[in-house]
Amino acid sequence: MNWQFFEASDFASHRKAWDWLNQNNGLHSLLLESRFVEPLISHFGAGDEKLAIAGPLHEPVAMGVVSKVKFGVWSTFQPAQAPLGLWLSRTDSPVESLLSSLAAALPKPVLVFAITQQDPYFCQRPEDQGHVATMDYIQTAHININETFDEYWAARGKNLRHNLKRQRNRLEREGCDLRLEVLTQPADMAQAVRQYGELESAGWKSKGGSAVHIDNTQGQFYVDMLSAFAATGQGRVYRYFYNDQLVATDFCVLDDNALVILKTTYDETIEGSSPALLMRQEVFQALFEEKAVRRIEFYGRVREWHTKWSDNIRVMYHVNFYPWKLVKILKNRAAPSIQPSDGVAESAKNGA
Repeated sequence: MNWQFFEASDFASHRKAWDWLNQNNGLHSLLLESRFVEPLISHFGAGDEKLAIAGPLHEPVAMGVVSKVKFGVWSTFQPAQAPLGLWLSRTDSPVESLLSSLAAALPKPVLVFAITQQDPYFCQRPEDQGHVATMDYIQTAHININETFDEYWAARGKNLRHNLKRQRNRLEREGCDLRLEVLTQPADMAQAVRQYGELESAGWKSKGGSAVHIDNTQGQFYVDMLSAFAATGQGRVYRYFYNDQLVATDFCVLDDNALVILKTTYDETIEGSSPALLMRQEVFQALFEEKAVRRIEFYGRVREWHTKWSDNIRVMYHVNFYPWKLVKILKNRAAPSIQPSDGVAESAKNGA
C-alpha cells in the first residue's frame, strides 16, 4: 500500500477525501467529520503532525493524523478534546496490512505505532495476533432511544427518580422557575461558550487551569466546531436556568444516528439540588419524544452517575502495531510498569 504524507496544517486541502472515507466507511461518525477534526488540528496541534493517506488521494483506503511521540514511537494525534483517535480506514482493508505498510513508510526507526481510542461501534476490534496487540481504553455508556420516555424512566433506579422528583418539587415550592433553553444557531455559539467558561471558571477546574474560557484555546475550539455544526442544524447547546441564573450547560453535536454530549459544566455553589441532573432529565425526555436520534452518547469513562442513566456499556480500545515481534513480546511483559507518559496507547489518561 502506497502512503503519502502531508502537513496536517494543510488538512483543508484533503477535507473532501477525509469526509468521503468517513461517509463510505460503514457507520459514519460525527466525531470524525472534517469540521470536528480540522479545528482540533488548528487549535491543539504542535505543528509537527502529519496527514497520512493510503491509496488514491480522491478515494483513499485509509487516512490518519499522526505524530511522533518520542524515539521509535508514533501515534494517531490525540488531543484530550477528541473522544476518538483520528484514524479512518475501509472496513475491507485489514488493519495489520495497513499499519505494516504505514510503519514501513514512516521515518525510521518505528518500534510501535498506536491507533488510539477506537470505538467498537464504528470499528471492529482486531484480533491480537501477528504484529497487532489491542488494549482496553475505557468503558463508555450510551442510551438507546427505542422505547417511550415513560418506559425508559420507569426502568431507572428508584433513588434517581425519587431524588429528582423531590428536588424539582422543592424548587417549585420555593418559587424557582426551572427553564431549559436550547441554542442551535451559529451566531449564538460564541456567547454560549463565553457563559459556559464563566460558569466553569468558578469551579474546581479554574484552579487546575483546565477550564474553558472564550479567549483560551479550548474556548476557541468549541466556538469554531459548534458553529460549524450549527450551520447545518447539528450543533446544540443545552442551558438550564434557575429563574434567570444559568446553572448548567451541555455542548452537543448530533445527526440522525446519535446525539453526542461533548462537554458539561454546572454551578458548583448550588446546594440541595443537582442542576445538571435536572437538565439531563428534561433533555432526555425531549429527545425520546422527538425521536430525531437513535442514541445518546456520553463518550467518557463510565462513572457511577452514568449507570443511573444507562445499562448500555461498551469497551473502547487502543491498537498497537509492532513491526518487530520481539518488541511486542517485551512490551506485553512490561505493560504493568509502563506509565501513561510513555505516550504509547497503553493507558486511559484522557478518559476523565
